Amino acid sequence: MTSPSLSAVSQALQVTRNRPLAEITVGESASLERTLNYEDIQLFAILSGDVNPRHLDREFARASGFQDVAAHGMWGGALISAVLGTRLPGPGTVYRSQSLRFLQAVRVGDTLTVTVTVTAVDTDAQVVTLACLGVNQQGATVIEGVAEVHAPTEAIEVSHSALPEIRLHAEDAGLERLLSQVGALAPVRMAVVHPCDALSLTAALDAGRNGFIVPVLVGPRAKIESVAAENGLDLGDAEIEEAPHSHAAAARAVEMAGRGEVEALMKGALHTDELMGAVVPSGAGLRTKRRISHCFLMQTPAYPRPFLITDAAINIAPDLQTKADIVRNAIDLAHVIGVAEPRVAILAAVETVNPSMPATLDAAALCKMADRGQITGGRLDGPLAFDNAVSPSAARIKGIASEVAGLADILVVPDLESGNMLAKQLEYMGDASSAGIVLGARVPIVLTSRADSRESRLASCAIALMLAHHFRNAPP
Repeated sequence: MTSPSLSAVSQALQVTRNRPLAEITVGESASLERTLNYEDIQLFAILSGDVNPRHLDREFARASGFQDVAAHGMWGGALISAVLGTRLPGPGTVYRSQSLRFLQAVRVGDTLTVTVTVTAVDTDAQVVTLACLGVNQQGATVIEGVAEVHAPTEAIEVSHSALPEIRLHAEDAGLERLLSQVGALAPVRMAVVHPCDALSLTAALDAGRNGFIVPVLVGPRAKIESVAAENGLDLGDAEIEEAPHSHAAAARAVEMAGRGEVEALMKGALHTDELMGAVVPSGAGLRTKRRISHCFLMQTPAYPRPFLITDAAINIAPDLQTKADIVRNAIDLAHVIGVAEPRVAILAAVETVNPSMPATLDAAALCKMADRGQITGGRLDGPLAFDNAVSPSAARIKGIASEVAGLADILVVPDLESGNMLAKQLEYMGDASSAGIVLGARVPIVLTSRADSRESRLASCAIALMLAHHFRNAPP
């Protein structure tokens, strides 16, 4: 027997065929499967105008006694319509009536299988009656009912329509929501190290005006005042701690933090190595038992929640023990920003353990450490490739059954190079907004980049503010 050509298979996948009335028999059925994500709920709310907070506001849903937000009931009804219109009877079908009973909520991450089964065919009236059933991944019936449709009398074959790609930009989501969360917190004293260029000095003063920090400018007074005058910046009553050069400024700022005179540090116009070189020595008084690491907090329109990437700025090629501290630091940050039990994806190029790929071995070991209580506070899984860490459909296609796959809150990268490239690709090609913070020291440290936007700098200071307040009650 001759196999069909690839072009023939491709063409078959791109067309939809119906079942004409004369061919439909009682008992035949058709199904489709769909996994709900938060974007589905948002899109349905936009299209229908139903902005009931039961479906959109997680805090409201939980305060009302529900586990989490749930899909609108008619989201399931729309899936039934999709089966009728594309599979049975298919193109040419016209709805006549529909009755539905909603028996159980469909929540984010649930997979709903919708099936329609023919129960009666009236050829004179050209009406087909179908039983409708929606079952979740646990086998529970969540929706049931009966539909009556006018079935097409002629065979129809149509090509699939090309649909536009849609990306949601929620006005109060992600980093903007983070800024609103710190409104009730009193500003903390932050040493801004060597703010001797317009960008770093502007960032410090801006964060001060927004009530996140009380900036303490550490560096040469004459240079700081000159930069302010040249760029029209008002120093107001900002405190300036004299230091003759960047190296001395880093040492003085760290000394102030060690003595409790400031509760956070921010990098100004000096190299990261110079600042961190002053932080790392044990004599500086800022080290903890943890390895110091960096986290990016990111939000992109293509993902339904903010997420962390770590470590993309401090540890170049971390070993297993360093990675364990990187994970612990990220989990602590997730708790502070309101994620009670973050889902941690340990990334590698593949989702299977391969002795030739050290990142997969580290991932497996980290997960076992979590199983044995050496890492707590989050749910770990790995190795996971990037696609099945953030895409439920990719994880499902590859047969990965996991509480983390497709729903990650934290992405732990194998090394600094891969993490830095991932973060910058998301920022410059994925419309992601970001903030960054250094963890593992006794005070939070903001590492600004000359390319950072104003929003990114403010969000980084907001995270530092939240951490500083948290450290007052739970010192690292």
